[in-house]
Amino acid sequence: MNEERIAQIDARLRSAFEPSSLEIEDQSHMHAGHAGAKAGKGHFRVAIVSNRFTGKSPLQRHRLIYEALGGLMESDIHALTIEASSEESA
Repeated sequence: MNEERIAQIDARLRSAFEPSSLEIEDQSHMHAGHAGAKAGKGHFRVAIVSNRFTGKSPLQRHRLIYEALGGLMESDIHALTIEASSEESA
């Protein structure tokens, strides 16, 4: 199930940001028994580098990522750790 989620996250982030680097890690196993895990949602870490983040604050970058992921934030993702940088700051 989480392989499908990772594929969906990957596709949405690649489409929105055309990243030079993108890593997605399923960390759900580290949260067994947690409320989100009980509900079937996943915990993920995303590390992304994109020129689309140039000039954006960390908060703006996070908001852009949440927007790109859309409904997955409600249906499939319980927690998301984000490391987002631009080519300049990578």
